[in-house]
Amino acid sequence: MRDVAVIGIGIQKWGELWERSLRDLWVEAALNAINDAGVDHIDSMYVGCMSGGLFVGQEHLSSLLADYLGVCPVPATRVESACASGGMALRSGFIEVASGLSDIVLVSGVEKMTDVDGGGATYALATAADAEYEVYQGATFPGLYAMVARDYMHRYGLTREQLAQVAVKNHDNGVLNPHAQFPMKMSLETVMNSTMIADPLRLMDCSPITDGAAAAILCPLEMARDLSKNPPIKVSGMGAATDRIALHDRPDFCEFRATVKAAEAAYKMAGVGPDEIDFAEVHDCFTIAELCVIEALGFFARGTAGQATAAGETARDGKKPINTSGGLKSKGHPVGATGIGQIHELVTQLRGTAGERQVAGVKRGLAQNMGGSGGSTVCHILEVV
Repeated sequence: MRDVAVIGIGIQKWGELWERSLRDLWVEAALNAINDAGVDHIDSMYVGCMSGGLFVGQEHLSSLLADYLGVCPVPATRVESACASGGMALRSGFIEVASGLSDIVLVSGVEKMTDVDGGGATYALATAADAEYEVYQGATFPGLYAMVARDYMHRYGLTREQLAQVAVKNHDNGVLNPHAQFPMKMSLETVMNSTMIADPLRLMDCSPITDGAAAAILCPLEMARDLSKNPPIKVSGMGAATDRIALHDRPDFCEFRATVKAAEAAYKMAGVGPDEIDFAEVHDCFTIAELCVIEALGFFARGTAGQATAAGETARDGKKPINTSGGLKSKGHPVGATGIGQIHELVTQLRGTAGERQVAGVKRGLAQNMGGSGGSTVCHILEVV
């Protein structure tokens, strides 16, 4: 198996992009990645997209987007794993390069979520839950994650203030990200007093509806320095796992078992442990999700992530910086693109080009991308070589 490197990344400012179509957003990100890599062709491409059919009435994205990028007849594949679609697209591209099937592969993600009203978006997102046993009963994702939060509070004494600090910290990072949908500071009082969505989760505990795309170029590490104008960033570890889709079928609401298993596989492949990860981008679709995820990744003991966050341990200057991009909460969450957006931040930090939000001395980062309420997870470890 060949070592694989990321040699190009592309993104645009995420948000409510009324004047842009799904194909326009994706082509912009793809061209940005190709230009950043300095390559003149691609051999294959993968597109992560959760629900193009429900959001904009468009399926068959592999053909559509290859056409609009002008790269037909290269093989193109659409990848779907709910909100983990982007990360799974990267996994697919990694396997293709590592196996030797292709040398230069474009991996990407896209979602155009604001062309439907709030009810339409809620319906589309709810398809990532158990349609018969959760959605039919009226349990959409704010309600499911609210149950996780309540269980966590009951078990571990998490306070409402500690939970709110996740949003405060991520918005503090997002202020410094030119691609973020909501680059504004958020006070603790603002989070605590925002509209109740599903007790105990308030509006500012929830990631937004977002339009956006992101892309990256992969190639064999041995060829990277000859192909690209950028220093290669090695994909040293990868892991993916699934869990029972319905929350009520799991023995422990607060343990994201798929994340535990995906992280274990990624750590084993990279030959490192949690303590050797300098920073991470994780799936903070809701504030409680970030706390559960960073425990599942082994960064903090069970029940302690809230206290650690409130103490500043996950801040940019803390011992384990989490979501330096602003995370899903501030940067935005175009569900199919989120996983590749995380890779964009990891590569930017590892190149040392993150500007004011740059974390000093980072050599290795982890991205954790999750579908639904944790029914699927993919983790990637990237490092400077």
